[in-house]
Amino acid sequence: MRGGSPFSLWWAALLTGIVVLPFAIPPSMATEVVIYGIVAVAANLLIGYAGLYSFGQAAFFGVGGYMTANLLLHLDLPVLPALALGAVVSGLVAALVGFVCVRRTGIYFIMLTFAFNQMIFYIAYQWRDATGGEDGLSGVPRPDVLGVDIGAPIAYYAFAALVFVLCFWAMGRIVASPFGRIVVATRENPRRAASVGFDVTRAQTAIFAMSGAFTGLAGGLYAMLYGLMPIDAVNWINSGNIVFMVLIGGTGNLFGPAAGAVIFIILQDVLSVVWARWPLLFGAVVIAVVLYFQGGFVELFHRLGRWATARRKARAR
Repeated sequence: MRGGSPFSLWWAALLTGIVVLPFAIPPSMATEVVIYGIVAVAANLLIGYAGLYSFGQAAFFGVGGYMTANLLLHLDLPVLPALALGAVVSGLVAALVGFVCVRRTGIYFIMLTFAFNQMIFYIAYQWRDATGGEDGLSGVPRPDVLGVDIGAPIAYYAFAALVFVLCFWAMGRIVASPFGRIVVATRENPRRAASVGFDVTRAQTAIFAMSGAFTGLAGGLYAMLYGLMPIDAVNWINSGNIVFMVLIGGTGNLFGPAAGAVIFIILQDVLSVVWARWPLLFGAVVIAVVLYFQGGFVELFHRLGRWATARRKARAR
């Protein structure tokens, strides 16, 4: 059998990228990339599979981050239970938000998620004892994980990358499951899905909660990365950035948003050095992607593959 399946090739590219990344860019930036990789893939559960464009993901990122940080700071909990509890609390908050929001569609759904994001941002801004307010929650420790020291930047990257791979695998199992197919059915034709017996609201609320839980887990990793959970991480602008990561990478599968996180964070770092008004340049990149490559990075990759194949066939003649 010649070659491998496209799916296995994507997995090979993903794992190769994870190994190479901390040697191509600073380890702290590489860690941020894999953390936001979790966030982007989780957001794609909503955007790509459920057809729900949520502008509230930063809120769940913040809930998980603040919860994990407080458990580490004040209860001296081990890393894994702290991350797990942060994910659970974030998932519960997301379930509550999703239960309300999925009852509306289109722009109304988007505005509801935006409103909830701003409400949670305001709570975080005012609740200084738990969040540090506008200064953020600082002094977040990075304890050993099962006796392994993750204090060094490359060690923490390895830990975060392992969590990313496990989360990616778990989300892949979710979308490939019968439940995942129900979620896609609610995106394609919610009325028909309801007519054949599927509870559309329950399915969409459940995927919203799952997305929020993975996002909250990433928030906990982020708090430990810099020893700080900043208030800016909960801002609606971060929610917009997360949506951009998904669109840049492509919503066709789970690999696209992971690539989108890499592209977004590296471009952000490069463009901010080139020009102080870098968001204008980045906006132009996003517009170009939306206009000419609606499938994002994945579509561009496929187009290049088809072009290369066509050239080889032309030369063979």
